[in-house]
Amino acid sequence: MRLARAGVHASMGTVGDSYDNALAENQWMLIKTECARRRVFTTLAEANLALFEYIDGFYNSRRIQKRLGYISPVESEEKHYADQATAERTNLKPRQPALTS
Repeated sequence: MRLARAGVHASMGTVGDSYDNALAENQWMLIKTECARRRVFTTLAEANLALFEYIDGFYNSRRIQKRLGYISPVESEEKHYADQATAERTNLKPRQPALTS
């Protein structure tokens, strides 16, 4: 009832369904393994900065991803625009003079 009043939809999973939080749990595991493990943060601001740098500076842009063919999002984007430019150059055809009869 409280969720509905706030305009939020409840999870589609059922009680005890392990798939509800699988994505979030996987994300936290990666953050702990790749960003926070074996580090000591002296302030909350230092921890926040490390988390921001990991997520925005590495995970979202440079981390190799299987669904992208084992390349990073930055490399995938560069490849996309290079392929687009190549396709545009290939599709350019010289104008043919009009045939007059």
